[in-house]
Amino acid sequence: MEHVAPATLNTHDHAHQTGGSNTFPMMIITLLFFMWGLITSLNDVLIPHLKSIYTLTYVQAMLVQFCFFGAYFIVSLPAGMLIKRLGYQRGAVAGLVVAATGCAMFYPASMSGYALFLLALFVLAGGITILQVSANPYVAALGAPATASSRLTLTQAFNSLGTAIAPALGGFLILSEGVPAVANIVKTKAEEAATVQGPYLVLAATLLAIAILFALVRLPKIVDADEAGGAYTLDKKVTSHRHLVLGAIGIFLYVGGEVSIGSFLINFLGESNIAGMSHGAAANYVSFYWLGAMIGRFIGFGVMRYVSPGKALAFNAAASIVLILTAIFSHGPLAMWSIIAVGLFNSIMFPTIFSMALFKLGPLTSQGSGILCMAIVGGALVPFAQGLLADTIGLQMSFVVPAACYTFILYYGLKYAGMYSDR
Repeated sequence: MEHVAPATLNTHDHAHQTGGSNTFPMMIITLLFFMWGLITSLNDVLIPHLKSIYTLTYVQAMLVQFCFFGAYFIVSLPAGMLIKRLGYQRGAVAGLVVAATGCAMFYPASMSGYALFLLALFVLAGGITILQVSANPYVAALGAPATASSRLTLTQAFNSLGTAIAPALGGFLILSEGVPAVANIVKTKAEEAATVQGPYLVLAATLLAIAILFALVRLPKIVDADEAGGAYTLDKKVTSHRHLVLGAIGIFLYVGGEVSIGSFLINFLGESNIAGMSHGAAANYVSFYWLGAMIGRFIGFGVMRYVSPGKALAFNAAASIVLILTAIFSHGPLAMWSIIAVGLFNSIMFPTIFSMALFKLGPLTSQGSGILCMAIVGGALVPFAQGLLADTIGLQMSFVVPAACYTFILYYGLKYAGMYSDR
């Protein structure tokens, strides 16, 4: 659920400003990665919480992810234009302020209804989109180009730390009293909805504090090869690169599959034939799912020095398919831990697909990056599709949707297994 847009660093100015050290700017960017990871995976707690309060179907509950990840698709183009006007640093500040506004909107939403929650989520995700378009280029720019992918993997590991902490934290703060019994749901709806107020107001205050820090600190100047927005204009030549087009489909399906599993995990663990857990207890296990992705990224950081990206991608996709099918056709602890273990194999998929899709695009790289960023909309549509199946054929069988997503990723990895052999 992360993306990068290529850019270059004005190294002369930065060396003059910082004495040649990129450590402090990297710390700030890493903090941003952590925050949007935390915010994004809080949705996994919100979905079962709001589903219970407003007695939603699975499809209706998945509107949470539809609105959140739909913002990536809708806001990416305006974000590119905004960054062109404001610059990367002020753009990041704007993104933080918009995201803080979205968090603050949870307070009135808790006293209103589901529709205002969805609007708040869209505003919040819109801010994160602006933030990512602004902040991600620094990862590539803060150091030598040859080590850019290593820095990306490292910052994504901290993004994963945020996603790992959020479900357990959200479960404690939002789901700590459990889901109310159906008989009492009308009586307790207001109190249950109010449990989101404190956590999201704290998030709003934290984002505003980071915005102030970001506005005051001296960061290096980013010079985009396409004048800070070229990634969001489309040259027809870019779509002639088959590995990019297939890579965009891969990003769409990967983000969709990963988000879909996380979205349904609490409800899945609550099934009587799986673990029969309360929502509050199950939230802790969602943290294990995202923690697996963080651990896997550190492992992948070392392994992929010796194994080709395509082969590593294919292996992880195949392992994910086997684990999901095990979760579908078994029960009890085996099904529970199989679906949780998918997180470990998700780890390297995003950066690997991203880098493979941009391979040898040359001057079209930034436009290719823009296409890949917009493909993150898979996080809006794939959970929606699984929700439709969950309502019709049952929750456990609905996991065939993410299994199908990983099947395409397996194909992509095998097709381009030798992509870097001529390097």
